[in-house]
Amino acid sequence: MDDQESYRDYLKRIYDPGRLFDKPEPLEGIRVLEVGYVHLGPAACEFLAQFGAEVIKFEGRKGDLMRFVTPYAFYYKNMSPGLEIENRNKYWVGMHLGEPGAREIFLDLVKKSDVVVDNLTPGRTAEWGISYRELREINPRIIQLHVSGYGSWGPWAKRNSYDAAAQSMGGLSAITGFEERGPIKSGSWIADWITALMCAIAVTAALNYRERTGEGQFIDYLQVENVIRWLDWTWLYTWKTGENRVRSGNRDLAVCPSDLFRCADGWVAIAAFSKPEFRGLCKAMERLPLYDRFASPRDRLKDENARELLGAISAWAASRTVDEVEDLGRLHGFAASRVLEAGDVYHGEHFRERSTVQEHIDPLYGPMVQHCCPPALSGTPGRIKWSSRPLGFDNRHVLSGILGMSEEAVKKLEDEGVIFQWNPDIPSHCPPPDWDGESGLRFP
Repeated sequence: MDDQESYRDYLKRIYDPGRLFDKPEPLEGIRVLEVGYVHLGPAACEFLAQFGAEVIKFEGRKGDLMRFVTPYAFYYKNMSPGLEIENRNKYWVGMHLGEPGAREIFLDLVKKSDVVVDNLTPGRTAEWGISYRELREINPRIIQLHVSGYGSWGPWAKRNSYDAAAQSMGGLSAITGFEERGPIKSGSWIADWITALMCAIAVTAALNYRERTGEGQFIDYLQVENVIRWLDWTWLYTWKTGENRVRSGNRDLAVCPSDLFRCADGWVAIAAFSKPEFRGLCKAMERLPLYDRFASPRDRLKDENARELLGAISAWAASRTVDEVEDLGRLHGFAASRVLEAGDVYHGEHFRERSTVQEHIDPLYGPMVQHCCPPALSGTPGRIKWSSRPLGFDNRHVLSGILGMSEEAVKKLEDEGVIFQWNPDIPSHCPPPDWDGESGLRFP
């Protein structure tokens, strides 16, 4: 490294978002078969696909429910944003595994694959003859991930689960919101996203174990248990005190001050837990006597003290602009950050420089905007290669390119209804209205 080059510049240079596609992918050569719908299974597979795994998604005739989940009925060139966000970099096969003729094709693919992911109702794959018992017989190295709301066994195993249900059943909704109001769910599908992320971590851990031992395994992952895992200090506190954790609005019950405050022209998050940080905040407020009274972080956490202190900060912030509070935070060493809207993030210089927001040309949909694939690995970064695709778009690529089927054999499967493509009467199944019939196709 040049002596004149700062470490920050060095890291920026070795990562360089402009060279993403010049670098190898960490999961290249790993093939994943996705028997998933809605969010949990598909999102887990997208994390794997963004790091180079070849993900083949199987979709039934009605299409993934997410083809119809979209904000305010907004579609982009027939594509639902609800489908797009967890289905990039995948190959799409129209084939219902519960129908005659599909099972054998699927099992042939299992012989050539590394991972199978499903988020179907527990027991459904066993009904179709493609459960882990059958898969390991033909491929002992296979890793199967089954993710569901409540797991494969237990009194609640057959219950349906969505993000809102998981937040509620895992205890998250009960502690979210203000004390004088009822429970609130998160504004995004946080139970889905973090469960999917943990599923991807579980798969990579199993792949690492298989690399060392040659043995595959079954992963039973529960959405609700995952929610339970995030509730930080809740369980030790409840065990020792016998008390439920309460709703506290934007106030952090374990760090004080750490809250959102209304300024004269917007909102700002302020946090100052250590003594130097808290002293800096009190100095900025010109209220150093508050530091003399509440210098100890532990003293600030006592309920009556926290309420008094947060009230004083709230009154001070209300007389300041967001810019003024942020400037004072930088000057005096406490955290102060404005509450950004989506548009602020989208256009933000910091995020654009890091390619957090990426504009690119999708081979099927043309100009697209995507969020990045964190984390940022310098040597083997993740990337977005293409967006979600129409139902059955890659039938020929998969059957001919991977299984070596002839065009005649593929056509016979089409005629028999074993494989199928988009229904032209359902726009969200279909390619863009202006599709030229060739763009985006990936033949062997």
